[in-house]
Amino acid sequence: MACGAILAACTVAVLWRGGDAIQVKPDVKHPLQANIALPPEKPPAPVHKQSAVSKPVSSEPEAGQQQAAAPVRTPALSAAQPAAHAVMPPLPPRAAGEPAWLRYAVPARETEGKPMIAVVIDDMGVDHRRSIQALALPGPMTMAFLPYARDLGQMTRAARAVGHELMLHMPMEPLSAKENPGPNAIVTGLDPVELRRRADAMLDSFSGYVGANNHMGSKFTQDAAGMRIVLEDLEARGLLFLDSRTIGNTAGPSVARSLGMPFAERDVFLDNDSSTGNVRAKLAEVEAVARRQGHAIAIGHPHDGTVEALAQWLPEIEKRGFVLVPVSAIVKARMEACGGQAGMVRVSSC
Repeated sequence: MACGAILAACTVAVLWRGGDAIQVKPDVKHPLQANIALPPEKPPAPVHKQSAVSKPVSSEPEAGQQQAAAPVRTPALSAAQPAAHAVMPPLPPRAAGEPAWLRYAVPARETEGKPMIAVVIDDMGVDHRRSIQALALPGPMTMAFLPYARDLGQMTRAARAVGHELMLHMPMEPLSAKENPGPNAIVTGLDPVELRRRADAMLDSFSGYVGANNHMGSKFTQDAAGMRIVLEDLEARGLLFLDSRTIGNTAGPSVARSLGMPFAERDVFLDNDSSTGNVRAKLAEVEAVARRQGHAIAIGHPHDGTVEALAQWLPEIEKRGFVLVPVSAIVKARMEACGGQAGMVRVSSC
């Protein structure tokens, strides 16, 4: 039985071995899942440091519109500033050879001319139960983990073990002061040194990911100068940027284009309303976008309704004429369509 109509049949058991490992085991009703037995977590190694069309803007899912699966309390934003004579640290040295976003990319199937769809699941790692349910979905999907998630090393290795691509979900300042993106978020008004420090801390929180996208960020992503500091760090590490487009006039794409770095933009938010019926309707919208432009990137969250709708939709995606791919595959295809080689091109007009 495919992980489909009855989500209750898709239960995931999470076992802890002395606090050292996460094991995802299928129950007898869920043949899609694989056994995962992970070694004890090692200290995360830093990631090796090395186009978009205009889209309609969905209502911002950060201002209380996301129906959170469970309330999660995060520390208040830190207002810490660097010392008066702090010096901006240099960007990391560029690694030789293949850039990190290609090195860590999950292989994609041949499309054979079919439209590509990438599904990104944001906010991973905070709610363990629902994150594990998302990991049980058939892939390859792209799982975006928050840097302050618990047991980040084990969770991200579990995601890779079942074939999903990894992304860092970078907390950024929203327009609403009532919304809290989490501890040490990237916010406007920070000294450039502190801004770089926070970005570096996030980027060093785990390894093996292809790039980053913004968590919230409707205020910060409008700040071109601040976005340049963040994206310069990503570009130096050989990473891609996915703009979640939580605001229409985000500076992300123009800054990424000016840096010649790999990037893409979100097409459809799946779960501003996370009821299963609404998510199904949004998936139909994703299909329409993919047919029109040859590819589509959807962003959702590990909500119960979202996981249930995806569990029903994903097994039928090929029959519907599409190919499920990780985000890196769409970025690579776009760059090559712009006349350059992935990882080598300076994309100024694509």
